[in-house]
Amino acid sequence: MGNSALKAHLETAQKTGVFQLTGKGLTEFPEDLQKLTSNLRTIDLSNNKIELLPPLIGKFSFLKSLVLNNNKLTALPEDLCKLKKLETLHLNGNHLRQLPAAFGQLSALKTLSLSGNQLRTVPTQLCGLRHLDVVDLSKNQIQNVPDTVGELQAIELNLNQNQISQISGQISHCPRLKVLRLEENCLELSMLPQSILSDSQISLLAVEGNLFEIKKLRELEGYDKYMERFTATKKKFA
Repeated sequence: MGNSALKAHLETAQKTGVFQLTGKGLTEFPEDLQKLTSNLRTIDLSNNKIELLPPLIGKFSFLKSLVLNNNKLTALPEDLCKLKKLETLHLNGNHLRQLPAAFGQLSALKTLSLSGNQLRTVPTQLCGLRHLDVVDLSKNQIQNVPDTVGELQAIELNLNQNQISQISGQISHCPRLKVLRLEENCLELSMLPQSILSDSQISLLAVEGNLFEIKKLRELEGYDKYMERFTATKKKFA
């Protein structure tokens, strides 16, 4: 992509607050964007070949949405955690193994999508985020869900297509969790905490494609309580 094309994109972005440059084979974050640190609300650089985010990402103090799906990111800089207005972060289809230590400082974050990375556990940093609504951790290499998950504030947690064989019963303490997706994992029925059914806010539990037949779920104690929540929610959205 020539400089003139980039220049045109920058001029548009200055007016609209949106910089979108997808599928252009970019190998690095465009340095020229730093001229727009106070203008940009949205940056979308999906479907490129970006391997690193520079520290200057932390200077976009008005950024609300950052979309970097299908790049080659292996790590995120700590500076990303300075984005106090960031509400949406999409990083699907990268090579991330962990999140920065200060990730919990992204205090405005509502939607976090990390599908198709190389995470091995549910990052504990997520538990500090008070406004988180949706967390997508599907298609990673997560094997267990730790006790810290009980502090997660999300409404929906997607853990489909991982390698989960163990889940902490603390998940039933999540104060806002309504939707829990665990399809295509390695769960035995005995490893599914009964408290999810009998004693949680969860009104949609998706567990198809594990190591048990779905109809066996109905035999568990607490299933009727879960069905009450499920039905009540369905009525609300019908």
